Amino acid sequence: MLTHPNSFKTFETLAEWLEYCEKLHAKPIDMGLERVREVAQRMEIRFDCPVITVAGTNGKGSTCAMAESILSQAGYKTGVFTSPHLVHFEERLRIAEVPVKAAELIASFARVDEARGSKKAENGTSAVPEISLTYFEFTTLALLDVMVNAKLDVAILEVGLGGRLDAVNIIDADCAIITSIDLDHMEFLGDTREKIGFEKAGIMRADKHAIVSDPMPPASVQAHAEAIGADLWLVGRDFNFSGDKLQWAWAGRGKRFAGLAYPALRGANQLVNASGVLAALTALRERLPITAQAVRNGLAFVELPGRFQIIPGEPNLILDVGHNPHAIAALAVNLDAMGFAPCTHAVFGAMADKDLANMLQRMNPLVDKWYFTDLPTARAAAAADLLSIWQGVNVDKKTGEKARKDVEAHCYSSPKMALDAAIAQSAPTDRIVVFGSFFTVGGVLQDGVPRLQARHV
Repeated sequence: MLTHPNSFKTFETLAEWLEYCEKLHAKPIDMGLERVREVAQRMEIRFDCPVITVAGTNGKGSTCAMAESILSQAGYKTGVFTSPHLVHFEERLRIAEVPVKAAELIASFARVDEARGSKKAENGTSAVPEISLTYFEFTTLALLDVMVNAKLDVAILEVGLGGRLDAVNIIDADCAIITSIDLDHMEFLGDTREKIGFEKAGIMRADKHAIVSDPMPPASVQAHAEAIGADLWLVGRDFNFSGDKLQWAWAGRGKRFAGLAYPALRGANQLVNASGVLAALTALRERLPITAQAVRNGLAFVELPGRFQIIPGEPNLILDVGHNPHAIAALAVNLDAMGFAPCTHAVFGAMADKDLANMLQRMNPLVDKWYFTDLPTARAAAAADLLSIWQGVNVDKKTGEKARKDVEAHCYSSPKMALDAAIAQSAPTDRIVVFGSFFTVGGVLQDGVPRLQARHV
């Protein structure tokens, strides 16, 4: 570690900076924009290019990836901020579709630390009042700083939690996209869809475009848009989509795209996300004109690990970061659409504050063997607790007996160990599903994408 004069800290590696950030603030999550906005103003963080901000319960990452892919195909230099990451922190920022390198981040981390007032004179005083930042606030400012200095044509920002009070919301969006809204993070956002919808709607700005891709949004979203004078686009009113087994089409406000191939991202819900993206790009067409060919290529080539990602092998491996009942319901529908598998093995790890019983209840009819896993974070539920919750779910309410007597379940200390156990018990024609958290999927990707080869009997 290098220590500069006046007690201003500079670290040689990204890992050291991240460790430093984890210890700065009293609470891991501290909702509010005053502190982070003050530091951003000191750093003069502002964008000269169009900004697209994406909030929602599910579908944010897919929406960002499709917008990025289409705009890149149109020749624009894109920057995408997203969170959390699967394996490496650098995944949180892509410039021109390439993850930022750790070495490129260090200078921006130092700029944040100096701007927040950590630099002290010999008498212990600071030129500006010192501001404490959470890990997410500190790292968000550093990544935004990199984006500003990258001279982008368009910035795409994914909200971390909620919208109104999330650190990302210090940046004014030229176009806000709100994806599906459901119950999650209720301790911070409220216990109804209406309350959560209001928090998500906080990314909207007066006289700016606001796209809502949720087909049935809470009334609070539309009410807030009307109250502030945002240009609201709703599914069925301002844009719509249709399709058959081979292709789909989109239309809205004087623009139409026809004969489109389905997005490369798998899952029935991706068409809803893609429709919201096309609405946003149509709204911004005067500043960011795109061709129909860019749309076709962008949807065809888009990639995003961990979103109903099917890795061919023997057996097939399905990775899904879904971590709330709404996302798990979509996962179950997508698994049903895959067709028959002799045995479905499920590696499952999740945060303790999630609606675990409902998640397990939804998946239980589809899973033949469970592999519950611990995760490397204090927020996670222990594998043994997941097993206990599943045992409570796997009960026939009428008889009190096991709902499925033929199902096996075991506990493991890591996602990798759980996956290895599933592989050992799989036949080539089975399938293995890894889901429940970014930590769960990231845990099986630590050494790269697994290519499975089960033993033939």
